Amino acid sequence: MSDVAQLAGVSLKSVSRVVNNEAHISAKLRTRVEGAIQQLDYVPDTAARSLAGARSFTLGVFFDNSSPNYTMKVVAGVYAACIEHKYHLRIDNIDTYAAPDVLEGQLDQILRHSRVDGLVLTPPITDNAQVLDYLEARGVAYTRISPTLTPERSAHTWVDNAAAGAQIAEYLWARGHRRFGLASGHVNHGDGAQRCQGFVDRLRQFDPNVVIIEAYGSFLFENGIAAGHELLGAKRRPTAIFAANDDSAAGVMVAARELGLEIPLDVSIVGFDDSWVAKSVWPYLTTIHQPIEAMAKAAASMLLDRDKLASKHAEKLDYTLIERDSVADAP
Repeated sequence: MSDVAQLAGVSLKSVSRVVNNEAHISAKLRTRVEGAIQQLDYVPDTAARSLAGARSFTLGVFFDNSSPNYTMKVVAGVYAACIEHKYHLRIDNIDTYAAPDVLEGQLDQILRHSRVDGLVLTPPITDNAQVLDYLEARGVAYTRISPTLTPERSAHTWVDNAAAGAQIAEYLWARGHRRFGLASGHVNHGDGAQRCQGFVDRLRQFDPNVVIIEAYGSFLFENGIAAGHELLGAKRRPTAIFAANDDSAAGVMVAARELGLEIPLDVSIVGFDDSWVAKSVWPYLTTIHQPIEAMAKAAASMLLDRDKLASKHAEKLDYTLIERDSVADAP
């Protein structure tokens, strides 16, 4: 607005009056300001204006996640924080796999026409440097859920994914399993990579030569089926498989059935998240309970806590291994 005012040779207040379409503005003034606006390609950034001045009492959430269970739990958590603090909730989807200029265009479109007092970022957006740079350059407050790259950059919530993966390895090893399969998560999701790495590292501590076959599960049910066929079609198939989330674990279970295998008599399967999927399959899925809703609520509450936001507070939440019927002793 200062640039527009300077080019038009008017005051900042005059530009504001034209932008806000106030009454009693002369045609001459409007023409000069609108000409400068057009020449500078200026678009009022309502989000930046609200953050610099009066609060909008609205929080936003950015998603780029294909799991409906994860999305619903995050929305529930952030919404709970909004209700508690008398705020509204705005939800937006962006494509972090788009070309940089396309991604910036998406962010421009959202933030220029929305009024939010801050944003909660979800994986994989949490680790997208372009998004973080963009928000910081414009003074938009944000917190993150489960960042794995530069977590010290902002306030965030997290669970120890590597330790959870290691606990699954310990659990299966104690049940006598020595040949393992791994249906990995999406390549751009750092928390999935940490789960898998924790699982593999702990198994190799038990036996450096342990047999671990890996296939790409991508956090999706359909990819879980493909991964299951790849893992269970091996010459010496694994007796236990860890999938990086419940959706892909359910897909692995379908593949086992299609191959005529019994769960858990022929193969044990473990997931991650403890989503509704875990009790929608048969047998019920052994999994790690990740407190997604609580993580989201805490991340949203940090946006409204100036001390935690300024100190880039990190809040660690606990996970729990939930034993159900998809795991048995090694055959």
